[in-house]
Amino acid sequence: MNDVDKAIARVHHEEWARVVSALTRRFGDLDIAEEAAAEAFAAAVERWPSDGVPPNPGAWLTTAANRKAIDRIRRENKRDDKEKEARMVYDDDPHEPLGAIDDDRLRLIFTCCHPALAMQARVALTLRMLGGLTVPEIARAFLVRETTLEQRITRAKGKIKAARIPYRVPTAEDLPSRVSGVLAVLFLVFNEGYLATGPGTDPVRHDLTAEAIRLTRLIRGLLPDDGEVAGLLALMLLIEARRTARVSANGELVTLDEQDRGAWDKALIAEGHRLVRERLAAGVAPGGYQIMAAINAVHTSARDVRDTDWSQIVALYDQLVRLDPSPIVALNRAIAVAELDGPEVALAIVDSLAEALDGYHAFHATRADLLRRLGRSQQSRAAYDKAIELAGNTAETAYLTRRRDQLSSA
Repeated sequence: MNDVDKAIARVHHEEWARVVSALTRRFGDLDIAEEAAAEAFAAAVERWPSDGVPPNPGAWLTTAANRKAIDRIRRENKRDDKEKEARMVYDDDPHEPLGAIDDDRLRLIFTCCHPALAMQARVALTLRMLGGLTVPEIARAFLVRETTLEQRITRAKGKIKAARIPYRVPTAEDLPSRVSGVLAVLFLVFNEGYLATGPGTDPVRHDLTAEAIRLTRLIRGLLPDDGEVAGLLALMLLIEARRTARVSANGELVTLDEQDRGAWDKALIAEGHRLVRERLAAGVAPGGYQIMAAINAVHTSARDVRDTDWSQIVALYDQLVRLDPSPIVALNRAIAVAELDGPEVALAIVDSLAEALDGYHAFHATRADLLRRLGRSQQSRAAYDKAIELAGNTAETAYLTRRRDQLSSA
């Protein structure tokens, strides 16, 4: 990848959501916004290698996308009221206030997370619109087929258009019915940045993690007393604090037990711990994000991996499983159980999840590690092979490959 290609990729990561948001605000149609943005980025790929990257790439893309959108409206709305079309295309009047926070991306999230849409459709659509994530990336996050995911996104956009769902931050009364979907979206955007699955991307996408944190802070400003908003923010901060220690100089994933804890961001850890303590002091039964934040608080409290309070972590996972009895939560609990009760006990739990998680790389990576610890090298190697086949993150693949190859030399 040459320097221009890298610049285009970086601009795409940084500008996609902003361009889509601006076009949605102007034209009120997600399909028009997404397609015009895609055409503008395609034009950049065609022109920038010869013309050079413009001084203000975002403004160039927004202008190009606006023209593409106007061209489409002119083509498709010939049968509609021409005066109305002209107002849409050439409207120079100031926009009415759209909410307490003037943030296009936040408005786009709340538009896509309307309660009229099914929760999975809300999350999938927003990941596509806001994060600029590809359908394969989102499908991997949901553990579903790409065709299934495409159908969800198409139906969601159609329903927004048919129901004329407004593009705005909802009123304070509307927020509670939408915030759970918004938080789910931001968590998945953060996760894609934390362990990127797209081919050709950096293994850790700071653009996504930083944006998810920024937007969660904005929502905390809207809902300062919501425990799950605070919990998600704490969870993101405690994970983000470890970002610079997660990938080695040669591009390999560094697992939690091997990370240089001195390289962790102390300010982010302190803020995350403070939020966790505030929620504990509130005396209200915690939700899932708060429990996950507490788990990460225990991890980041230990100066050395040997000091980790695994009994507390397993107890927290026991709470989380009661709230969310999903196979992925059960898998993460099994990893903690291995540290407390040994790999054999954990392996029995993991093997019981095979049917649900056979297509999930972390399931096979966990099995591989447990089998390795039990001295079952041949089975461990086969599990590593499957994990490597399914993993999309380059740093994780490098780590799994090294671990597998260490078995062959043992």
